[in-house]
Amino acid sequence: MEFKQLGISTPILKVLKEQSYTEPTPIQEKTIPAALKGNDILGLAQTGTGKTAAFAVPTLQLLSKRKQNNQSKRKIRSLVLTPTRELALQVYESFSTYGQNLPLKSTVVFGGVGQGNQVKAVQSGVDILIATPGRLIDLINQRYIDISAIEIFILDEADRMLDMGFIQDIRRITKLLPTRKQTLLFSATMPKEVGTIVDQLLVNPIEVSVTPVSSTVNTIEQYVYLVDQNHKIDILVDILKVNKEDPILIFTRTKHGANRIVKELEKRNILSLAIHGNKSQNARQDALEKFKKREIRALIATDIASRGIDINELKYVVNYDLPEVPETYVHRIGRSGRAGKAGVAISFCNFQDKPLLKDIEKLIKKNIEVLENTKYPMIDETVKEKKQRNHVSSKQKKPTRTKNDGYKGKESYKKAKVFKNQNKSRSK
Repeated sequence: MEFKQLGISTPILKVLKEQSYTEPTPIQEKTIPAALKGNDILGLAQTGTGKTAAFAVPTLQLLSKRKQNNQSKRKIRSLVLTPTRELALQVYESFSTYGQNLPLKSTVVFGGVGQGNQVKAVQSGVDILIATPGRLIDLINQRYIDISAIEIFILDEADRMLDMGFIQDIRRITKLLPTRKQTLLFSATMPKEVGTIVDQLLVNPIEVSVTPVSSTVNTIEQYVYLVDQNHKIDILVDILKVNKEDPILIFTRTKHGANRIVKELEKRNILSLAIHGNKSQNARQDALEKFKKREIRALIATDIASRGIDINELKYVVNYDLPEVPETYVHRIGRSGRAGKAGVAISFCNFQDKPLLKDIEKLIKKNIEVLENTKYPMIDETVKEKKQRNHVSSKQKKPTRTKNDGYKGKESYKKAKVFKNQNKSRSK
């Protein structure tokens, strides 16, 4: 099937052709015609399946064909809510690209930066607003943004919104939206909480599911190394040395862990940068741009960026630390193998994280292939810990004597003194 068979208008088709889009992905093929008819949509799809275009294209087309109620000033007629700054920027870029031949304006607002330029952009008049929940509520409270005229509401990455604790923000925002509107909700997974939001927001939705919920993209090869924590960096360096031409996206659990990996790679003359919540928006965007341009070999990210990074032809993703939530694994490795291209996901698993690996395999319903690791074999840490405990307990059984009282410490000295006095009295 071709895009022109989906009922897409000529101005948008022209852009898609210029962007070398030839055939729609399954989520686009099923979503676009239904959305163009004005239906509410429940889209269940993994990351990397092309769902941004699936909701951006029909939104642009519908708004361009409808006349504004107030011709003197543009009102916000479509709101796209996303969980992270990176994803908000990515969605904004997509709307700007697909809508370049249409008389529509879009802008993006997110936290972590000054609001001045964002407020000016909104006040100049926009048709489409892409926003993160916190900054949107802040600007609504300051009366810079009015969402009472929304015609199309899009909630992207609904499950991730819940993971990040945005449920109350979503409720506050949806209460301000008009009752009559078209709603498109997309989620990679379908936990109960998302089901509740679906029941509250969508009216007779058409469900579009292109892959099993929580499954991983078939084009991604998945492997795991069983390795002790202190040797993870050594295997990572080996991977980077073998794949010299490919940039590698690396995920870690903590901000501190991301910074530490950057320092360790720097010692080995490997250029890398980290992005996480403690980095400023400018620093994060700069790191992402350098990674896209291949000015650095590796980008180390926490899960805040696992869905906001969209890099063409990214082949390798490394899970330096396994995520504690199995669904997060799906989102992480979905950064590679996008749009049907090949991808490779390599995970590191230490002894303590073996239960996490089992949870992931249970979720994706497949066993991840274990790569041979003869150079840095994993030691059964239960044996190590047992030896350490035995070593410590044997030391405790043989208290060290001193010159004066035969025992260390004040309490031991008192006990020793009492013991000696008791012996003297018995001898008498």
